[in-house]
Amino acid sequence: MAGYEQLAFYYDALTQNAAYETRCDRICSLLAAHGAGEGILLDLACGTGTLSLMLARRGWDVIGVDASEEMLSQAQEKKMNTGADVIFLCQRMEALDLFGTIDAAVCTLDSFNHLESDDAFREALRRVALFMNDGGVFIFDVNTPYKHAQVLGSNTFVYDTDEVFCVWQNAYSAKDCRVDITLDLFEPVDEEDGYVRSSEQFSERAWPPDTIKTWLEAVRFEVVALLDEDGGPLRDDSERAVFVCKKHGTQFQN
Repeated sequence: MAGYEQLAFYYDALTQNAAYETRCDRICSLLAAHGAGEGILLDLACGTGTLSLMLARRGWDVIGVDASEEMLSQAQEKKMNTGADVIFLCQRMEALDLFGTIDAAVCTLDSFNHLESDDAFREALRRVALFMNDGGVFIFDVNTPYKHAQVLGSNTFVYDTDEVFCVWQNAYSAKDCRVDITLDLFEPVDEEDGYVRSSEQFSERAWPPDTIKTWLEAVRFEVVALLDEDGGPLRDDSERAVFVCKKHGTQFQN
């Protein structure tokens, strides 16, 4: 998610429909159901830290990692305002380097889709596995190929909030299931000066769930559940796939 220099300031306003409390409830239930109820938790690609702080309030010792300094600046401000004991680190997912091991990890809101290649995705999974204790649980979601082709596509979306007016334009490539995204952000100034405009550009890729499962197994993550975002079974028309994985062993397959 590097390159979110301008979007970081408006990210929370544009993700008001992310239902963080519900998302946190589901994550904590899944973690507990698979034997991870306490300890050190990695929030990978944590963005502005909303979920990190919620998980800390649920009793986890949280490390939030993100590649965007601007996003982490927002997270640090929230941390100071709440007094939460969360560590935030600026690192790319595929270059994750922690001080010790973790008992659980989460990665939400299609952050893995921002990785540019198969190798980057596989390396990010390997890095999580490297620091995960045996028996640790890893929960993450990804946009599905269905969503990229049928929902995002080459479509345009408009979001209007009190803080910012956003025009989201997509260009879809079926060859690698990639969506190139341009965001034009208009911040209201006053009636006389109108708006200040800024732009962000980035891409998202989607991979078949079976491919991701194979990559997870190569670093000793067992997929114990593969779900739709609503908690039910994954469907052909699911827009997000939620992987619930458990780490077995400490050695990697080459």
